[in-house]
Amino acid sequence: MTDAASHLNLLLMATGLLTIFLIAWLVDSSRLMRRSGKLLAFLALFILPVLVTWLGVVSHLAHSRSNDFCLSCHVMAPYGESLYLDSPDYLPATHFQNRRVERDQACYSCHRNYTLFGGVEAKVRGFRHVLVQYAGKTPDTISIHEPYNNRECLHCHEGARSFEESDPHQALREALGSNATSCLDCHALNHHPEEGTAISAWEEGR
Repeated sequence: MTDAASHLNLLLMATGLLTIFLIAWLVDSSRLMRRSGKLLAFLALFILPVLVTWLGVVSHLAHSRSNDFCLSCHVMAPYGESLYLDSPDYLPATHFQNRRVERDQACYSCHRNYTLFGGVEAKVRGFRHVLVQYAGKTPDTISIHEPYNNRECLHCHEGARSFEESDPHQALREALGSNATSCLDCHALNHHPEEGTAISAWEEGR
């Protein structure tokens, strides 16, 4: 959990405890009859509960971007293991191990759409996945919801020296930009969790 998420959870707990304390303190009806008591009652019964709810939603939305959340469904565990494959041929592994994405949000970084409402769309898809996990049937074959758009790759790689000084990239630049040619045509090794057992695992700091 990141420091920001930890601080948010602490603030949520503190606000919740304050709400409980004020409600308990205002149970005494004599306090409720005073003007200051009425103001505190409004704060404890309306404002603070709304604030606690909002902080809870923000906290859970932040957690939903984490690898821990994405990999909490057992069917996704092999995909998480592929981040540690000791092979530069696997895109998730090389991106994760070389910090080309934020490590604790690696799944979200690569699988969200980099559009205006990309984050919202990712949350909606994630909610559907949760429903399938707990109230539906997990499909036998896991696949992404739509063909991978080069936009998600170019969002980070376009402008990078390794991309700009690569002759194959420059030769295909227009085709890559229009999705006429997919980045995955050349960089085809993605997760493939069924193959992971044959490759040793990378250990950070080894």
